[in-house]
Amino acid sequence: MDLSKISKKDIFNLISKDWMLITAGDSQKFNTMTASWGGFGYIWNRPVAFIFIRESRYTHEFTESGNKITLSFFDEEYRQALRICGSKSGRDTDKVKAANLTPKFLNNGAVTFAEAHTTVNCRKLFASTMQGDQFADKEIFNQFYIKAPGGLHTMYVVEILDVE
Repeated sequence: MDLSKISKKDIFNLISKDWMLITAGDSQKFNTMTASWGGFGYIWNRPVAFIFIRESRYTHEFTESGNKITLSFFDEEYRQALRICGSKSGRDTDKVKAANLTPKFLNNGAVTFAEAHTTVNCRKLFASTMQGDQFADKEIFNQFYIKAPGGLHTMYVVEILDVE
């Protein structure tokens, strides 16, 4: 597996400032959402990414029920498309159509988008839902969960299978 496409990018900005689409599901049914929390690393002798999805998000259902996940990254010209994917729910709206994105189906059945400059194709390895009493810094819990309701996040560790 060639990870050079990721390593040539500023990986801190790639997720936090550039944003990404997390897509789960398959060619029959999938959902995508904009995210800016996560990172890359190495654990269990594997290259991985870790991502966070609120329990209230429609994408959470797809991530829980399957193991195919892609992380897709876009040039600045797609910022509005990512805003749409982050502000609309796939439960009510065909946000892929609204964002004018083109689904692209990978060999393993995972879904990305033709417009993405980089896609990280992943397989779910681990999931754990955050709990309020696990926060050593209660101000983080208060700021991101009490003051901004929407449920807690599930943290996923996903194995990087391929990068294109």
